[in-house]
Amino acid sequence: MSVSGARPGGRSARVQQAVHAAVRELVEERGRDGLTIPVIAARAGVTPSTVYRRWGDVHELLSDVAVEHLRPDSPPEDLGSLRRDLDAWAWQFLEEMSSPPGRAYIRDALTGDPDGGNAGQCSEYAAQQIAVILDRAAGRGEPVPELENAMDRLVAPMMYRILFRPGPLTAEYARGLVDTVLPRP
Repeated sequence: MSVSGARPGGRSARVQQAVHAAVRELVEERGRDGLTIPVIAARAGVTPSTVYRRWGDVHELLSDVAVEHLRPDSPPEDLGSLRRDLDAWAWQFLEEMSSPPGRAYIRDALTGDPDGGNAGQCSEYAAQQIAVILDRAAGRGEPVPELENAMDRLVAPMMYRILFRPGPLTAEYARGLVDTVLPRP
């Protein structure tokens, strides 16, 4: 259960904001292992029943907070060409997601996501960012790959490596993935 269907604004938004802030603060102070719904509720200034009703358990709440954190703050940078834009975006994405906090947010998003909705939302964030890059390139008259091709060749291998084969992930690795989408002449 997530709050994605909650009304924007009003009490519902204030409760979500307070609970999310409490979770972020408590994770910073205590780590994930010490989190309980009563502790989170007390920090947020709401009743535990409010938190249980909206999120169910700590894992679902952490998942919801992670999805919100993984939402991009701004559109990808426009560097003037499809290759430069994708190279920059791929490295930034890989660097952020493979960092210890990024990995923790990914794990949280997946752990408390029994129906796959949060994982789908995270995937949609990446797809939206890549779509912006592709649309800009098309507007400049550059040939662009299909969005799903870019997702399969860029995001999928990065997420696999981040989740299942952690190790040194470099800008060269990210550029190599871009080369699978945009082969060099």
